[in-house]
Amino acid sequence: MLSPARHYAFLLLCLTLSFALPAHAQQSWNDLIDGADHQTGFFDFYYKPDTGQLLLQVNRWNEDFLYANSLSTGIGSNDIGLDRGQVGSSRVVRFERHGNKVFLKQINLAYRAESDSAAERLSVTEAFAESILAGFTVLAVQGDAVLIDLTDFLLTDAHGVSTTLQRSQQGSYSVDKSRSAVYLDRTRNFPLNTELEAQLTFTGTQPGAWVRSVTPTPEAITVRQHHSFVQLPDDNYQPRAFHPASGYWSRSYMDFAAPINEDMTRRYISRHRLEKRDPTAARSEPVEPIIYYLDPGVPEPVRSALLDGARWWNAAFEAIGFIDAFRVEILPEDADPMDIRYNVIQWVHRSTRGWSYGSSVTDPRTGEIIKGKVTLGSLRVRQDYRIAQSLIGLAGEGSDEAIQELALARIRQLSAHEVGHTLGIAHNFAASVNDRASVMDYPHPLLDVTDQGVLNALDAYDVGLGTWDFQTIKYGYSQYASPQDEAAGLAAILQENRDAGLLYITDLDSRAEGGSHPLSHLWDNGADPVEELQRLLDVRRAALNRFGPGNLRVGEPYGELEDVLVPLYLLHRYQVEAVHRLVGGTFYEYSVYEGEATSSDQVIPVNTDDQMRALDALLQTLEPEVLTLSPDILALIPPRAPGYGRNRESFPLRTSLGLDFVTIAETAADHTITGILQAERLTRINNLNMLDSSLPSLPVVLVRVLDATVRANPQQGANGAVQRAVNNVVIYRMLGLLRSDRVDNQVKAAINLQLRRLEDWLEDAADDSAHPEWQAHYQLAQDEIENWLDRGGENSLLSAPLPMPPGAPI
Repeated sequence: MLSPARHYAFLLLCLTLSFALPAHAQQSWNDLIDGADHQTGFFDFYYKPDTGQLLLQVNRWNEDFLYANSLSTGIGSNDIGLDRGQVGSSRVVRFERHGNKVFLKQINLAYRAESDSAAERLSVTEAFAESILAGFTVLAVQGDAVLIDLTDFLLTDAHGVSTTLQRSQQGSYSVDKSRSAVYLDRTRNFPLNTELEAQLTFTGTQPGAWVRSVTPTPEAITVRQHHSFVQLPDDNYQPRAFHPASGYWSRSYMDFAAPINEDMTRRYISRHRLEKRDPTAARSEPVEPIIYYLDPGVPEPVRSALLDGARWWNAAFEAIGFIDAFRVEILPEDADPMDIRYNVIQWVHRSTRGWSYGSSVTDPRTGEIIKGKVTLGSLRVRQDYRIAQSLIGLAGEGSDEAIQELALARIRQLSAHEVGHTLGIAHNFAASVNDRASVMDYPHPLLDVTDQGVLNALDAYDVGLGTWDFQTIKYGYSQYASPQDEAAGLAAILQENRDAGLLYITDLDSRAEGGSHPLSHLWDNGADPVEELQRLLDVRRAALNRFGPGNLRVGEPYGELEDVLVPLYLLHRYQVEAVHRLVGGTFYEYSVYEGEATSSDQVIPVNTDDQMRALDALLQTLEPEVLTLSPDILALIPPRAPGYGRNRESFPLRTSLGLDFVTIAETAADHTITGILQAERLTRINNLNMLDSSLPSLPVVLVRVLDATVRANPQQGANGAVQRAVNNVVIYRMLGLLRSDRVDNQVKAAINLQLRRLEDWLEDAADDSAHPEWQAHYQLAQDEIENWLDRGGENSLLSAPLPMPPGAPI
């Protein structure tokens, strides 16, 4: 037991230590930030040059903010898909403190309760998981603020680079922290956003071919990743309701407080906040304009073309009463394109051509767009130049200027298209039917041939927005005085679209190989797909007749004509896909039930005459006269010169050098045939005929195909060789359907019967033919059918058709 004196001394010591603790903590804070570079802003941070640490000051507890990650620098491979400036994930997060730990927690906004009842909201919050994205140890305390070391968090692979590399079979990579660090040049602070960046090196073994093609040392891939901590917008933004026919992308969440007689899924569109300075005025300047900034690294004349195309959108905002509400400027030299405050149009280089994108950083709570981000692939304009070069040639006076203008006209369209996505607008792949009503379609150059056989490309691409684009901006950005006025106004806009006959069909219905809508296609023109195909074949024929040395640049080897020839020879490839949709096609719209019963059918099959007309047009593209290259062209194009190797844009071949005209024809024919014999399409043909016997039956379609190909009168010479290649493709694809578990059994039955009958026909044809090459062809075809139907052979005797060179994007 302590004596009174010792007890007093012990109490005095404890009291002294208790008063000293805050001073010790303060000293610890000061020690930690000693010599550090301090940046104040949304979250103050301290960078320590001696250790490379970044310390974050956290004093916003349980306060939601936006966390967005992105990829500042890319790998440069279109196939891998990790591009400069690529937008990553946007999450609503908050910092929480638990003892000496700090958690960065992501809030689950997919499930909510829009209710005034706190208990009801809590029941949903506690029912679904949340995500702790990162945990930190408290290093020092100062009042309500703490210091945490954010360095390891910044050096993690937030963008999923390693996952992307592994998924694309480019190797197994992970971050090497010894070769990674905070990148201070792009680490900045502002009152409403904190911008942080790190340089990361991913190391791995056995790198794939795509990585090897773009990385100096493929075992070490160095890129930069960006992190944005952003204050969430205020509550004055009002989400706008989504409608399937609005032309916008949908965002949604489940509302567990919804009445039981209502849909739990709440759907709304993404859009920028845009408000009139004077809401009562018919025309008013905005409170804050929407400003996009173009990458200053874009060279002329592409720079001016991109500015022109992006600025087209201002006309649509002017039409709904905004004055100078949409602007496009050059990004200031000292601005960071990754800064969340800038809407950016970025010029992105890759080793091969690829897609452009329009993406955005949005508030996950409401769909409000915080940052629009356009990625434009720089090689697109060169592909457009190549297409024009193949059509127009370079020999005539002013031809180079004409080619360049056609390419730039496409780039203006592309700029407007991708900016449209960042305004929240989806694709409209039926717009070409309405006289090119939207820049949100994928346009093919509109070409024609004069009576004198001269190519006319003056109207290749439209200028300005289309009618549909004005209507979508009207739906998304019109301002209303009340929710009631808004509901009535939006309904009126949709009715205007219907009254004007404006069609809208988007990605899901248009990209699928077995898509059925006859008017929704990519890279097409015209209201009548068959008529446009015939016109394109006329253009193609005229351009092939004129094709020659004048299609080359001066100084280019003749072997380079092959790559110039590719887009011309395959000029009709996209319109063929459009015509495919008529066969077994069905009309429909994105209609909704509005409370009144209607007797009108919502799904209407394409009539028999149009289906058979389409089938005949497709079969025309298989004729040797269409597919066989002329002897003049074949004699003009030698094998590649040294230093000018073949590439992915070149024709496939089964010869070691030069042009393989038979395989070239085979690839084009396969494109037509696989579309006709597409499994879902054949199933739909059969089903529709079962419902309405006046529609084409599957046997009728199959017989028509076989009569136009395998059973057609045999030709000789080069045409005969191409004809036999086409026949082999038809048989190979029909047998492939029998081998597939994806094909409906009734479809298989119809194919099996036609092949049995064909087998008998081939036996007679082989016996009757006086030409050895045709005898051999018929015998191989017969053996191939017998190999599968009678012997159950797993391996085909026929070689698989080689793929076409890549087409889209153009």
